Amino acid sequence: MKTLEEIQNIRIEKRKELDLRVNTKLDAREKHILVCQGTGCTSSNSPEILENFKKIIKEKNIENVRVIKTGCFGLCAKGPIVIIRPEDTFYAQVKPEDCEEIINTHIIAGNRVERLLCKDIDGTVVQSLDELTFYKKQKRIALKNCGVIDPENIDEYIAFDGYKALEKVLKEMTPDDVINVIKKSGLRGRGGAGFPTGKKWELTKINEADQKYVVCNADEGDPGAFMDRSILEGDPHSVLESMMIAGFAIGANKGYIYVRAEYPIAVKRFQIAINQAKNYGILGNNIFGTGFDFDVEIRLGAGAFVCGEETALLESIEGKRGQPRIKPPYPAVQGLWGKPTLINNVETYANITRIILNGADWYSAIGTEKSKGTKVFALGGNVNNIGLVEVPMGTTLREIVYDIGGGIPNNREFKAAQTGGPSGGCIPKEHLDTPIDYESLKEIGSMMGSGGMIIMDDTKCMVNLAKFYLEFTVSESCGKCTPCRVGTKRMLEILEKLCNGKGEEEDIAKLEMLAQNIIKSSVCGLGQSAPNPVLSSLKYFKDEFIEHAVDKNCRTHECKAISKITIEAEKCKGCGLCQKFCPVNAIEGKDREKRVINQEKCIRCGTCIVKCPFKAIS
Repeated sequence: MKTLEEIQNIRIEKRKELDLRVNTKLDAREKHILVCQGTGCTSSNSPEILENFKKIIKEKNIENVRVIKTGCFGLCAKGPIVIIRPEDTFYAQVKPEDCEEIINTHIIAGNRVERLLCKDIDGTVVQSLDELTFYKKQKRIALKNCGVIDPENIDEYIAFDGYKALEKVLKEMTPDDVINVIKKSGLRGRGGAGFPTGKKWELTKINEADQKYVVCNADEGDPGAFMDRSILEGDPHSVLESMMIAGFAIGANKGYIYVRAEYPIAVKRFQIAINQAKNYGILGNNIFGTGFDFDVEIRLGAGAFVCGEETALLESIEGKRGQPRIKPPYPAVQGLWGKPTLINNVETYANITRIILNGADWYSAIGTEKSKGTKVFALGGNVNNIGLVEVPMGTTLREIVYDIGGGIPNNREFKAAQTGGPSGGCIPKEHLDTPIDYESLKEIGSMMGSGGMIIMDDTKCMVNLAKFYLEFTVSESCGKCTPCRVGTKRMLEILEKLCNGKGEEEDIAKLEMLAQNIIKSSVCGLGQSAPNPVLSSLKYFKDEFIEHAVDKNCRTHECKAISKITIEAEKCKGCGLCQKFCPVNAIEGKDREKRVINQEKCIRCGTCIVKCPFKAIS
């Protein structure tokens, strides 16, 4: 149990000790080797890298060097990542066997290991994190501590102003003061719908009850999304502190975080954070001697996408089958066990402490008129710099794809970006300069969603993509309402017909009619948004749907049933590269003869198209 004075002393003294983490000009005798321990790098042996560093340092009896586990640095494409501070040296794609060389060359001899230095997208070697174009247009608020602190060490969180916002709230502010600051900041829910956060807090506060609850939605189910997971893995105390602030604001003393069991590292680190906060007396009864009580429990989900919908999540916490409730009443009135309940997602909570400490005006100055602050995106697909990015609202899609993402691999053309996952829509290249904010995305038929952003190049079939997302929503529908349960299944059947060469032109009109009916009549957000990927694809790429239905052709060859790859004899030079790389030996010919494709053997993988230097294959 720590007194408030002891916690304040930790903040001052520990920050002096850790200032080299953020002050790269510091002349420090000590060095910190930061090793990413997020899920991505962990899957590439970063735990072994961390242990190797510790073992070598111990064997060589090296002083003034610490090895620190951190959360995600963001640039997942370069993992496993090792950063050495205070010189801010960025080593990329490090292997366990590289640890000895880094210690001998860098730590002992004082020279960088040139071959491991991170290269920017143009091939130039970067000496530090800030030199990478990936970071130059980012502004980290929700991700502020990720990659900086050890997420399993409460003292490190406290050193970087941890629990200072809670202290300020409990000592200096009333619940109404807190809510007014959040309202004035303009923060909107980062889970997808974008409802004003302060307004939601206010609606929950005004409902009197003998018991209220604060819930954190960490059931991140969008394919390709990993924003919430990374925050919980890299900075769990920030979410815990913000849930406590929310509890004070609405009059709740109990919180639950609902997190999918597929996130074992996030679950483990959040439980460690809970235990540490309780040991320090920060979580529990009479916090900071103010009389405020608050406790938090973890509830594990089984990976049902529908449980990302807030009322289905509440049903699951209560031990029932995860199905959405009819609204109204909304959770602010009748939530967990019929009591007023506040629900926000991980990223929303991750912004709260910074707003309290820096003020509403500071936060509202970032972003656009109606979309304030920053947004975290999981950037994936056909883009060079796959990873986690946080940018001010209003940053254009072009900036994210080309300036931060480093463009499309193999110099291929940008075709579309899918935002909002299975609930979102496709953004074509004519809208590359669209600002990424709630209103702008809605205007062009997409949505913010929780933050997944999948980039597609010109090899992707939009009909097949629409089918992929419908397959997902059909499998994840809870089945409670007929429009979602049956309607999405009928839409999927039509898309399967189109991809198999059995569709007709009238099927396109049926798709649109079904989509509109499902949107209007489904019970919850899953069904209401399930047709979005199909409708946006139809809006911008209708010609591809017509080609599938009328011409029985897929221009990208992704739909194998209606694809045929041929070699133009007049362009073929007989080099044999296509034959060499064909995985099923479907290309015939020898020496300098012109090649021919055996259509019975061909699996339409497209490898020959990519390998042909003369563009003779189409």
